[in-house]
Amino acid sequence: MLKSRLFEEAIAKLWDEGLISGEMHLGTGEEAIIAGVVNNLLEGDSMALDHRGTAALIMRGVDPVLILRELLGYPDGLSGGMGGHMHMFSKEYFAASSGIVGAEGPIAAGFALSAQYLRPGAIAVAFFGEGAMNQGMLMESMNLASIWKLPVLFVCKDDTWSITTQSKSVTGGNLSDRVNGLGIPFADVDGTDVTSVWETSHLAIERIRAGQGPTFLHARCVHFEGHFLGLQLLRLVHDPLREIPGIAVPIARSFMHQGGTSLRERITGLKSVLATVFSTLRDPRRDSANDPVQRIRANLQSDPVRLKAIEDQIDQEVNYALESAIKEV
Repeated sequence: MLKSRLFEEAIAKLWDEGLISGEMHLGTGEEAIIAGVVNNLLEGDSMALDHRGTAALIMRGVDPVLILRELLGYPDGLSGGMGGHMHMFSKEYFAASSGIVGAEGPIAAGFALSAQYLRPGAIAVAFFGEGAMNQGMLMESMNLASIWKLPVLFVCKDDTWSITTQSKSVTGGNLSDRVNGLGIPFADVDGTDVTSVWETSHLAIERIRAGQGPTFLHARCVHFEGHFLGLQLLRLVHDPLREIPGIAVPIARSFMHQGGTSLRERITGLKSVLATVFSTLRDPRRDSANDPVQRIRANLQSDPVRLKAIEDQIDQEVNYALESAIKEV
């Protein structure tokens, strides 16, 4: 979990320096979910990943240098420098990621169907966010997995946000009702507690390997960087002196501009903006109690010598991978 966190923090720095182009979606805050599930996988199992697939690939054993070279756009990257962070593939580990929301369902169903014929006893895992539950192809894949008893573990990483919209405002009913309606067992777990995730996914995977069909794991988590790096409201929290003028000046000009809507409506709009800003200041993304890495570190405080040795080793591994990947940049 720590290796994944430090690795993604290094990616964020490279992105901030302009060495990685395009959007960047990190999985900081998801580490307990990924670790708890991936630690239960065996050789021959497969993973269908979303646009936050870095942690799962690292924890599965993919060379971090290959991942970094891919993000930097080099032809010796994991996907030949053509996929970027949202479309990484590993034939060796049966792993595929996609930036298309909900595509993890069909990919996992395909992996699982092939496993039934080519690798009996192997399973497939699909990682996705709760917003993907409103995509038809994911629901169709779950229905197919249920009917054909495909060996799939559907893992929903629920951070309560669908990009910048609260999921509850765009999703009808309860996810558990949808899943149970398809005849798939539903398990809910605290996604910041790696022990709970491991135990729950272990039981689910045992059931799947026994040929009893798919299971749905609903894990609640927090994305500390929001949907993507550079999310404006979070930038405002991190560096208010630099960000406030860019927000306050246009609002002030609009508020004082002659003509247009009434003063009452302008005041209402201003209140809405301020409420959003103040809500961000109280956002759970800023609460260390929701940090899975900090939670597991607290459990290891009783053995500080071992903890420091682990952290030093991981820090060295990440730095070595970073230096190796950027030596030609």
